[in-house]
Amino acid sequence: MAKIILGLVGQIASGKEVTKKYIREKYGAQDCKFSTSLRDVLDRIEVPTSRENLQKLSTILRENFGEDLLARVIAKDASKLDTDVVVIDGVRRLGDIKHLRELPNFFLVGVVADPKIRYERLIMRNENEGDNKKTFEEFLKDQESEADREIPEVLSVAKKIINNDGLLDELYRQIDDIMSDLLGKK
Repeated sequence: MAKIILGLVGQIASGKEVTKKYIREKYGAQDCKFSTSLRDVLDRIEVPTSRENLQKLSTILRENFGEDLLARVIAKDASKLDTDVVVIDGVRRLGDIKHLRELPNFFLVGVVADPKIRYERLIMRNENEGDNKKTFEEFLKDQESEADREIPEVLSVAKKIINNDGLLDELYRQIDDIMSDLLGKK
């Protein structure tokens, strides 16, 4: 069976992590996340893993070592995984998918949700330091940051779109439909 590699793109708190977790649990996928290497560096140098610090580090690395640095790393990591399904979380730039599209059986999947729903999720999960204290206006401004600015454009080239405005059962049904389609095409 040829490996399927799914790249997930979506704005902050759209449901990429829940989608990834479901695919891992139901389809035995392994995953890679763009921010993992950034979090590792910040943890190692004992700098808080806030969204702002992740964005700063990403910018510094890409400006000094090439815009495609993180995409090259993630494509290499994904190709090394010994599994039938790989999920890559955190695709943000058109340059990211350049390297990923070179991988056999790569599919870009968008995860979208209403901004108010995404804001509520961000506050509840508090994944990055300070997320639970953000105002709705600050949340909306985060989407305009350099790290997230291209996401709408990347979403426009996704082969499949999952709408995550509803209940988990609805999300899971959409994921199952996509997986059934992709597994049937291999």
